[in-house]
Amino acid sequence: MKYTATSPTPTRSEEPKRQSAKEVIAANIKSLIEQLDAGHSEALTAYFTAMSRFHNYSFGNILEIARQKPDATRVAGLYAWNQLGRKVMKGERGIRILAPIVGVRQKPQEEAEKDLAIQNRRVLVGFRNSYVFDVSQTEGTESPEMRQIRGDVGENRDRLLAFIERQGIELYFTEKIAPALGMSYGGRIAILSGQSKAEEFSTLVHELAHEMLHKADRRTTTTRVVRETEAEAIAFVVSKAVGLETGTASSDYIQLYHGNASLLAESLEVIQKASAVILAALVPKPDFEGQEIQDQMAVAS
Repeated sequence: MKYTATSPTPTRSEEPKRQSAKEVIAANIKSLIEQLDAGHSEALTAYFTAMSRFHNYSFGNILEIARQKPDATRVAGLYAWNQLGRKVMKGERGIRILAPIVGVRQKPQEEAEKDLAIQNRRVLVGFRNSYVFDVSQTEGTESPEMRQIRGDVGENRDRLLAFIERQGIELYFTEKIAPALGMSYGGRIAILSGQSKAEEFSTLVHELAHEMLHKADRRTTTTRVVRETEAEAIAFVVSKAVGLETGTASSDYIQLYHGNASLLAESLEVIQKASAVILAALVPKPDFEGQEIQDQMAVAS
């Protein structure tokens, strides 16, 4: 379905059927598995790249963006782009995501009389189809808001170290763990001394991922291969988000899928959520704060 910036909303007959967040995730996982079964292991890397770029979006909407436009780097709605002095080019196809429908729940009269300050509260009542566009689908003013997240490795390293410290995790550097680049011991991380800044940053994220995901109950429900692949995927997502070049082969991530759709979906979701937590400690507030905060409400379910 194509439509122009002057007519952004599909007609009632064109409007796709509304789906729940769970239905969107299930449909995207099914599509991903079909690609993996067809030998397209790079599809997983495309999803992880989307996670690195859109970590403030919900899991379901990240899957939607990655499926519909794998090369997207920066998305926003028509209004947001117009505010930045850019217009969606004629004939461009919108990327469908789920946006929350927020209602107001009124308090019973007797409760409202007791507390006049907070008589009503906003509640999530459902979702609607909404459309965003990638920056490549727009034209107009070049602005600082359009820059992708980059950032000096040194600054991000300091922020990462501060985050690790806040988690109560002991960190030390040593040569005794060679040839391993890093080790996670549950509340303690060892990093091999002498790595380049980029390597060290990626290793820190990898071991932090183990601390966050694999030193509790989840360890007993996963294999070592899956745990290592999840940690490496999180390192890929976070490193790419801060502008580092990554050399991990697409085929490496196929290890998350061995014919089990539910386990793949679980791994993708924990990778996305862990990456988002780490990136929130590293990067500035998003440019499209209002839209992306609204989108977070759609994480939903």
